[in-house]
Amino acid sequence: MMHEPAFDRDWFSKPADSLLAMMQRRRLTPSDVARELPGGLATLRGLLIGDVAIDEAVAGGLAATVGGTTTFWLRRQGLYEACLGRVVDAVLASDSNAWLATVPVPASAGPTTRGRTADDRRRAAVERRLVFFDVNGAEAWSRRYGTLRCETRFRESAAFEVHPGATAMWLRQGELEAALVSTDVWDPNGLSASIGEIVKLSRIGQPVRFLPRLRVMLARFGVALVVVRAPEGCRASGAARMLSPTKAMVLASFRHRSDDHFWFTLLHEIGHLLLHGGRTFIDEEGASDDEPENEANAFAADHIIPQDLQQELASLHPDYASVIRFSLKLRIAPGLTVGQMQHRGLIQRNWLNKLRRTWTWDEIDPALD
Repeated sequence: MMHEPAFDRDWFSKPADSLLAMMQRRRLTPSDVARELPGGLATLRGLLIGDVAIDEAVAGGLAATVGGTTTFWLRRQGLYEACLGRVVDAVLASDSNAWLATVPVPASAGPTTRGRTADDRRRAAVERRLVFFDVNGAEAWSRRYGTLRCETRFRESAAFEVHPGATAMWLRQGELEAALVSTDVWDPNGLSASIGEIVKLSRIGQPVRFLPRLRVMLARFGVALVVVRAPEGCRASGAARMLSPTKAMVLASFRHRSDDHFWFTLLHEIGHLLLHGGRTFIDEEGASDDEPENEANAFAADHIIPQDLQQELASLHPDYASVIRFSLKLRIAPGLTVGQMQHRGLIQRNWLNKLRRTWTWDEIDPALD
C-alpha cells in the first residue's frame, strides 16, 4: 500500500524525491523508467529538475514502472504544488530581492514569465530558485550553497570575475545529473586500487569512446561521473562531493578541453574523495592553494607519473620520440606526460603541444548524451 508523504507547512518535497526512492528500492535504472514516460529521458530529467509536472500520461508511466497508482502520482503532484505555493508565499513576504539577484538558475528551469505582471514574474523567479536548488528559502540555500565561496577560498583576480551563484548553479546541475547515474555502493578501497586502470583510458583519444567506459568503471565503486559545461561566471574545472554515505559525485566541466587538463582534474577530484572525506571541493581558477588542494595535486601527479619514474621524467629529452616512448612505458597518453613536464617547469608551456589532444565541443557533446 502506498502512503502519501507528510508535508510540513514551511517545506515542500518534489514528486521526484518519491520517484528516486522507489527506483532505488526496486533497483531500476533511469533507462528503465524513461522507456515508459512520454518524452523519455527528457521527461525524467524534467521531473528531477522540477520543470515538468505529472499529468495523466506521466502518472501512468510512473505507475507502470516504479509502482503506485495513477491517482497516487497525481495526488502527489497536487500536494507538492500546494506546499510549494505556501513556501513561495513565505519567501515573498520576506525581503527576497537580494537573494534573487545573487542566485541564477538555468534558463530552462521553471515556467516562462513572458507577458506576466511584475509580481507574477517575481513569484515565478522565487519558485524557480526554490525548486531548482530544492531549498525552502534564502537561509537554506546559504547553508548548502552559499558557503562554497568560503570553502574554496577564492583569490580575487583582475583577469576575470567569479560569480559564486553561477558556481552553485553548476554544482546543482551536476547533482541533478548524478541522480540519473546508477552506481554501486561507495567503495573507496576498490576505487583506490583501480586508479591505474582508470589512467590507462587516457590513451583513448575520443571522448565518445572513453567517457562511457570511465563512467561504468567509476560507477562500480559508487562514483557518479557527470559533465556539465561551466556557465558564465563559473571558472570551475571540477568538483567532488559525497551525495550520500553510499554515493559520491565527480563533476567535470571540460573547461580547457585538453586531455592533460581533463585527466589531471579527474584524478585531483578522486584524490579529494579518497583523502578528504565528505567535504565538498570545487576546483576553480583563482582558488587559493591550501593543504587539501596541494594533497590532491600531489595525488593526481603521482598517479600520472609514479614517484619511481619521476627522476626519469626530469631527465627526459624534450623531443617527440622520447616523450612518446616514455608515455608508452607508463601506458598513458603522451599529452599527460607533456602536461606534467610543462607544469613541473621541465619544458616551456609552448613546447610539444602537438602531443596534447584538444577537443572541440562538437567532439565532447555526443559523449554527454
